[in-house]
Amino acid sequence: MTMRILLSFSCLTLLTPCLASAADTSPVVRYSVEGKYEYVRDDLINAITGRGLVIDHNSHVAKMLDRTGKDLGTTKRIFGQDQGQTFSFCSSVVSRKTMEADPHNILFCPYTIALYSTLAEPKKVYLAYRRPQRTDDSAASKAALKEVEKLLDGIAREALNLKQ
Repeated sequence: MTMRILLSFSCLTLLTPCLASAADTSPVVRYSVEGKYEYVRDDLINAITGRGLVIDHNSHVAKMLDRTGKDLGTTKRIFGQDQGQTFSFCSSVVSRKTMEADPHNILFCPYTIALYSTLAEPKKVYLAYRRPQRTDDSAASKAALKEVEKLLDGIAREALNLKQ
């Protein structure tokens, strides 16, 4: 029992700074957990596809950087082996509302979530996304973009087993 309480407290302590960042208005939301990259990646894929969404593209950013580094005169690795990826997808329901509110919101589709582990912190897995926001928006467009953010945050929290 004591071990369970200690483990719960440790998890809360680790997540508190990350959860606070989701409440501010910075353009990027970033969460992190201690864990195995492959498990978190699978949980992210399940969180996306479990909503009936299709991953249109999976970009292997870490592999690309490793592959092209020598041509650029650097071999410094940043991420773990194939542990820097982005996942792009769209929701026809949410995207339709967003673009009906303002056709210029097409630039937010597809939605992208990044997942990565750095060499500096190999046991920490980060999940991040950009908030869809514009400063020149109508009230209807802002409301629709908030729905996109709610979708992205719900997927992120589900993938990391955080409370909604």
